[in-house]
Amino acid sequence: MIASTLGLGARAPDFDLLGVDGERYSLATFEGKPVLVVIFSCNHCPYVKAYEDRMVSIQQDYEGKGVQLVAINSNDEKAYPEDSFPEMVKRAKQKEFNFAYLRDESQKVVEAYGGVCTPHVFAFDADRALRYRGRIDDSRDASKVSSHDLRNALDDLLQGREVRVPDTRPFGCSIKWYSMKPQ
Repeated sequence: MIASTLGLGARAPDFDLLGVDGERYSLATFEGKPVLVVIFSCNHCPYVKAYEDRMVSIQQDYEGKGVQLVAINSNDEKAYPEDSFPEMVKRAKQKEFNFAYLRDESQKVVEAYGGVCTPHVFAFDADRALRYRGRIDDSRDASKVSSHDLRNALDDLLQGREVRVPDTRPFGCSIKWYSMKPQ
């Protein structure tokens, strides 16, 4: 499993993952974006389901400012068939995802980032240094949100400021690790 969560200031670990659109994605895919947000996600988790519309909204609101969200599903698809790649494709179409949705079948990417739950957010600046990690906001219930943590971090990054609250505690469903990893 994971040793530790990626530290603030650390460089984004690279990846080479298949997206639901059939394309492969790596950090280089997003090199023109001043802010890259990696969110460990999945299909089955009720927390993620509660946040999907907010993820779409954040991408829509910040896309023109150079922010790119990338959702990565690392869960064990054998134990959680709803998290399989074909189901990811269906979910992305159904929810009209406007961000890349990638499959980390080997779980090497989630290990490298130290993701612990879904959703778990990592926001990187133009140099791909980690500037914010944690949650999207402070409530699974959109009507009860009082702290828009990711949006606040994005606003700080886009204004060239230090992120005022760079580290929040993520919450959601635990990453579903394989009992025996695929090769």
